Amino acid sequence: MSFDAASFRPQHFLWEFANGTATITLNRPERKNPLTFESYDELRDTFRALCHAPGVKVVVIRGAGGNFCSGGDVHEIIAPLTKMNSAGLLEFTRMTGDLVRAMRACPQPIIAAVEGICAGAGAIIAMASDIRFGQPGAKTAFLFTRVGLSGADMGACAILPRLIGHGRAAELLFTGRTMSSDEALAWGFFNRVVEDVMAEAYALADQLAKGPSIAHAVTKRQLDAEWHVSIEEAIEMEARAQAFCMETRDFRRAYEAFADKRTPEFQGD
Repeated sequence: MSFDAASFRPQHFLWEFANGTATITLNRPERKNPLTFESYDELRDTFRALCHAPGVKVVVIRGAGGNFCSGGDVHEIIAPLTKMNSAGLLEFTRMTGDLVRAMRACPQPIIAAVEGICAGAGAIIAMASDIRFGQPGAKTAFLFTRVGLSGADMGACAILPRLIGHGRAAELLFTGRTMSSDEALAWGFFNRVVEDVMAEAYALADQLAKGPSIAHAVTKRQLDAEWHVSIEEAIEMEARAQAFCMETRDFRRAYEAFADKRTPEFQGD
């Protein structure tokens, strides 16, 4: 199975691919880029397909029109959910969780470029990314409690405390209040807050795309895999992972470049 990033044409978001970097743009700017059943499905399937796309080295995800994503569409998702039976509701919540699973399982680093509103499922997508850049004034809210739901949505109770700490995550998930860009930076949700988030995202994406993609994939996998193991187990896992990377051609290229006092050119093998 393979995925042709150059010819891919999704129906429910925009896709660009150049120089190893894929850009996903949530594109309903008139409503701050809410998600629908169809966009959830297509995003999940796309991140799954990226496991078979070695030419894609890094993914940038953003929203159109100055906002990241306002969450699930009130009319196209929330209203139908109130009429579903138990089986349908569980099918939906498992499908949304599968989007986060796919994001974490795809080997490429994911950079979220957050502007404006980042709420509900939009906040989850940012959370599930590997790196997050925010624009000053960006507003992030895990607002599920505001619609009578728990903060236990799409892995938030597992992932968010690891990013910002248990107490801060608990406050945001219990209250649904907005986290300011200053708080998000101070608490570790945003890696950086900059005026031009897209320039920052693409600068890092370019750097990562030129790096050793097999090694990046191993780093991403281990960052997740070592959440639930002892330090002893983690050290053994990393020993095996690093020994694997030492068998790649990119490792040899790096050594030869260092010996020749030049910059290595990684090829992802």
